Amino acid sequence: MCGRFTQMLSWRELVALYRLTDNIKSRNTEARYNIAPTQTVPFIRHDESGEQIVQDGRWWLVPHWAKEMPKAAMFNARIETVDTSPAFRDAFKVRRCLIPADGFYEWTKADDGGKDPWLIQMPGGAPYAFAGLWAHNSKLDVTSCTIVTAPAVAPINQIHDRMPVILDPAVFDVWLNPATPVESLKGMLLGRNIDADVRMHRVSREVNSSRFTGQPAPIVNSL
Repeated sequence: MCGRFTQMLSWRELVALYRLTDNIKSRNTEARYNIAPTQTVPFIRHDESGEQIVQDGRWWLVPHWAKEMPKAAMFNARIETVDTSPAFRDAFKVRRCLIPADGFYEWTKADDGGKDPWLIQMPGGAPYAFAGLWAHNSKLDVTSCTIVTAPAVAPINQIHDRMPVILDPAVFDVWLNPATPVESLKGMLLGRNIDADVRMHRVSREVNSSRFTGQPAPIVNSL
């Protein structure tokens, strides 16, 4: 599962991480420390000519065929069913994207009954990209996206049984290309992710509230 994440990337870092075209205008990329489902986030996709472009979308997929905003949770798409679920299978075939991030949160239950948040990052807080799907619903006039999740590997499995798929930059283009054979995608997601490289440290419980938008204070614990 991935229910909150961070985007502290500057525009320069976004351009460096992705092969963005020169005609894309610079944008305000103010640091965001606690992004929650249904909020608007930037994602990277291929345009009609195969160039990587950045677009904004609602983090909670709205399938192109939906007649109303979905009430079921669609901010994550499970890798086990992403190719068969009616909500995700069309996007999985031809509308794949990358969702820029530099951290995400998972929670563990504390002895006092509360929940302790853990911030999961690459070494040095380096930026990365979740494997995502996107959709445009013309009836509701909404563009949206979701994050693909998989069974957790170490060290993430110490605190949670699932993880968002963080893609190796070497397969960005293959993932984004609508012509990539669908039957090869699941193996690529599981075989070319870099989730095992992450570092985890506990942060203050302020982040437990989706209304909190500041930078959470670090706690000594780390994994």
